[in-house]
Amino acid sequence: MANSIQISQAVDAIKSAILRSQESALRATNKSLLALYYAIGKFVSINSRKGFWGQGALEAISRQLSQEMPGLRGFSERNLKNMRTFAESWEIPTAAERVDYKDITNSADVSAELHRHFPTQTQDTKVVNVAINPFGLLESLNLSKWQTMSAEFCEDFFSLSFSHHIAILSKAKVLEERLFYIHQASVNRWSLRELERQISLNTFQHQGTITNNFPQTLPQPQLAFRAIQMFKDSYLLDYINTEELGIRDVEDIDERVIEQGIVQNIKKFILSFGRDFAFMGNQYRVEAMGHEHFIDLLFYNRELNCLVAIELKKGEFKTSYLGQLNGYLDLLDDYVKKPHENPSIGIVLCKDVDKTYAEYMVRSYQKPMGVATYQISSDMPEKLRKSLPEIEDLKKLL
Repeated sequence: MANSIQISQAVDAIKSAILRSQESALRATNKSLLALYYAIGKFVSINSRKGFWGQGALEAISRQLSQEMPGLRGFSERNLKNMRTFAESWEIPTAAERVDYKDITNSADVSAELHRHFPTQTQDTKVVNVAINPFGLLESLNLSKWQTMSAEFCEDFFSLSFSHHIAILSKAKVLEERLFYIHQASVNRWSLRELERQISLNTFQHQGTITNNFPQTLPQPQLAFRAIQMFKDSYLLDYINTEELGIRDVEDIDERVIEQGIVQNIKKFILSFGRDFAFMGNQYRVEAMGHEHFIDLLFYNRELNCLVAIELKKGEFKTSYLGQLNGYLDLLDDYVKKPHENPSIGIVLCKDVDKTYAEYMVRSYQKPMGVATYQISSDMPEKLRKSLPEIEDLKKLL
């Protein structure tokens, strides 16, 4: 067990760091909180991992903190461990940063060390200053995308709450996967619940794998790359509960049922695809040369600067779906698309697909198209269905 002097010194150090953070930011910004939690996590890691504190130290520290700072929240034993995980996961120290922590023997020295890593700015800014290159992370990456976009990475990183970070660290073990969820959670403004849902759906593994012909049909390689990353190869439409609609036989589920379910939950559907989609309508009418055509779902994507047509099919993929969608894209480009917009993109959303076969067939078309699959709640195993939120909870969420 840690002795009382060690516990008191640890409490004093953590209290000092907390008070400094509160002083430097009258309203604690998310950035300052992450900096504080990182610094405390580093301090806890050094002393608990090296055995300077004994067993039960974190519980004792948490208890004494709550006694000496009534009303303080977020410093339970569990959260102190989370702070340690946060610091250990992101810290990659350079040789210059390595310190012989055995020489740190009192709370004043510890507070000075925390302050060295996270110094406050001038009183005018009142924000804890964390370098643009957080925690030495970017030097360790071989991912050129992130190395050349450090400012963007930091904006994503510091926009997420501590709870978001802990969810990512606990559920995503590979660095590239963690970076993916940090970026997506930031730009799509995912709630903690939605982030956990996306991780459980293994969105990282599904992104960029949609069957498509984008590289051959879109005008710039960068646009094709963004389009590929925009769409997944499979979507879970878990908010469409056919039992609520009185449909018990799967064979009675047709495209219109799925379409209406999507339209009624359009915000949820857009969230599945990404934040830059704007819904233009279902059964979108396009008239050309005296003939009417109706597109199941039509969206506009701001990032891609193009119309996106989605055709819903209840069964297995058929080549005829591509021909139908190709015709719709012709109509959109000739009669709906604005001059400054990129070519329209089409997605066949069907129940099942042989990806190898679909990839072979889609390559012969000159319009940008992709093929993805979907699942609804009745398709999922009972165990998974029970783990998902109730439909009423989803309605409140929307």
